[in-house]
Amino acid sequence: MTKQAITIKKGQQFPLTIKRLGINGEGVGYFKKQVVFVPGALPGEEVVVEATNIHPKYAEAKIKKIRKRSPYRVTPRCPVYEQCGGCQLQHLDYEAQLREKRDIVIQALERHCRLPVETLSIRPTIGMDDPWHYRNKSQFQVGIKKGTVIAGLYGLNSHQLIDISECLIQHPATNRVTNIVKMILQDLRIPIYNERTQTGVVRTIVARVGFHTGDVQLVLITATKDIPRKQLLVDEIKRRLPEVKSIVQNINGRKTSLIFGEETELLEGEEYIQEVLGDLSFELSARAFFQLNPVQTVKLYDEVKKAAALTGTEKVVDAYCGVGTIGLWLAKDAREVRGMDVIPEAIEDAKKNAKKHGFANTMYTTGKAETLLPKWVKEGWKPDVIIVDPPRTGCDRALLQTILRVQPKTVVYVSCNPSSLARDIDVLSESYHVDYIQPVDMFPHTAHVESVARLVLKIRA
Repeated sequence: MTKQAITIKKGQQFPLTIKRLGINGEGVGYFKKQVVFVPGALPGEEVVVEATNIHPKYAEAKIKKIRKRSPYRVTPRCPVYEQCGGCQLQHLDYEAQLREKRDIVIQALERHCRLPVETLSIRPTIGMDDPWHYRNKSQFQVGIKKGTVIAGLYGLNSHQLIDISECLIQHPATNRVTNIVKMILQDLRIPIYNERTQTGVVRTIVARVGFHTGDVQLVLITATKDIPRKQLLVDEIKRRLPEVKSIVQNINGRKTSLIFGEETELLEGEEYIQEVLGDLSFELSARAFFQLNPVQTVKLYDEVKKAAALTGTEKVVDAYCGVGTIGLWLAKDAREVRGMDVIPEAIEDAKKNAKKHGFANTMYTTGKAETLLPKWVKEGWKPDVIIVDPPRTGCDRALLQTILRVQPKTVVYVSCNPSSLARDIDVLSESYHVDYIQPVDMFPHTAHVESVARLVLKIRA
């Protein structure tokens, strides 16, 4: 049967009943069997919309009127919620957000996996006790508005900088540091970078806080190596922000959407700040990747530990290991943990972290799992459990085929993208039974949802 062509016209207004939330947090409805995505609309609502964009397989629309409101619609707490676009779901009650995130996982499985969804155990989403002020790091672009230094995010689908003085999902310490640094830049008349003319110096203020220690690291991203009145700037930051233990400059002179450049220089204080997860402590340098929600990360890693179900005798592989956080979380319950990553600096950090915590049963190697695993198996070392925590694109196809060949008893898949999780489960289901999928809400008020999937090797008859 051929797909019906889109007949909706741009600017057309029509009634719509919203059936569910899409993967980006927008409402999804059907008009004459055609899919329509409506940002800000909620499941169960009856709305009148206006078509804004027409695509070959779907249309986008905006709300003109809500005829029937969802009982779970709430007033967003953030004053710039609608302009900013950093959160997508502040207008939805938090408990309802958790239910909808589980449904986003179900939708991805229906779309990208051949397994019947009704046969899978998809557990209720694990939420936060307090779903506000959970982010430990902010990256706010700097600009000038009516002669005043502002810092924030670019507006939804625009290049207009929205000044954000009190972000409700950021830790209060990062908000405070960003606001005071804006004032210092203003007071000292330090040139702010202008993207259009490519002039000026300071581009971005990055603030990261250790939830456990309260220590703050401040990174100023600049377009040039030279900062006018640099020492005065550093002295003023130290005087007005004693909690800042590390002041770093990163130079990025390129015309790019990437925040960080290649060159980093310590201006004052320590090179690292400390963060603690459970019994483990980590040193965080300016460019080190670390989970953005430390409180919920403990819950996520505990779910990984439950899914791995280690007894002390297992050989574990931590693929995409980064600085080793997940592997070290499991190390005391494993016989041996071997981790790999393609980033050499991450592997060096993983080795340091393992040594610092006294783990003698870990080994970290630079490289790809699909290359290293067959080599280890050939040498007589076969893993019992493989943990994968891939980027949003999912596992490398070669790694999935390697897992199917090596056949560890258990695969624990940590996912930040339900669509790639569903696609990869579809491949692995050739040899693995999906025991369960546990969604975890790492980013309240956004459409993102993480999951931990436990896959168990099928017993061949």
